[in-house]
Amino acid sequence: MLQQVPLSFLRIFEAAGRTGSFRAASVELNLTPSAVSHAIRKLEQVLGIPLFDRDTRNVRLSYEGEALMRHVSRAFDELRRGMEVVSTRGPMLLRLHSAPSFAAQWLTPRLAEFLKHYPGMDVRLAAGTDYTRFSSDEFDADIVYGAPRSEGLIVVPLGEETITPLCAPELASTINTPADLFNHVLIQTDSKQIQWADWFAANGLVGPSPNGSRFDRSFLAIAAAAEGLGVALESTRLAERELATGRLVMPLEGKSNSVRYVGHNLVFPRYVRQRRPLRAFAEWLLAELEIKAQLPLGGI
Repeated sequence: MLQQVPLSFLRIFEAAGRTGSFRAASVELNLTPSAVSHAIRKLEQVLGIPLFDRDTRNVRLSYEGEALMRHVSRAFDELRRGMEVVSTRGPMLLRLHSAPSFAAQWLTPRLAEFLKHYPGMDVRLAAGTDYTRFSSDEFDADIVYGAPRSEGLIVVPLGEETITPLCAPELASTINTPADLFNHVLIQTDSKQIQWADWFAANGLVGPSPNGSRFDRSFLAIAAAAEGLGVALESTRLAERELATGRLVMPLEGKSNSVRYVGHNLVFPRYVRQRRPLRAFAEWLLAELEIKAQLPLGGI
């Protein structure tokens, strides 16, 4: 049956179903309304079902039309993605996913500088807590927090981060030793691998029971600490801007043991490692983080 249906008919059906109008579809596709109507009727004849319910003024998808629309829409989305992946014309496209706090605190503030170096680059950035599976070919790479959960990916560690107490300047004068933190509200970041108990243990103390506000993301805990709501245990990399502007300080710098660990990794499937946008971004990212490493990008 598929051989009997020209792709152009399905394209017309998708446009008419999406816009809810034969006339709007004709304008979008640069066709006459009668050509759109003719193609839809031909498609209905081949399938043996009505795809639209029609009255004198409006058309709307029938039950069967809605079912077909779901599949056709996905198919055209996949075609568009495939064209973007292999196209060498137009802007170089980088489709990037990132852990939310890294995207908000570190990456987004630097994107302007990246695009200045690569003016032809088109960056599409999405942030989320779910790790990219790459099976839908929606993203080229992911900056993940923690170890990747999928096998068969190329993993580039993004260097060590320093985890230390951070607070607003007005609180810092009352914090001179790790034990002084027992007298302060300790902000909790639930998703963080390094918790207060780990930091206190590294400083020879047993940490107190949780007594402060709880947040599920680092960027929220950093914002809360900058507003004076307590002391956050966070990455100096993620709090870089707040530290640079003085909104946050490290009250125990040089007076305690910080915890260092590799918090983030750049991951991508092997089949996209030859793409020029990914190479450019990966090289820029490591340079910004001052990481000297050989990228496993297939020698491009």
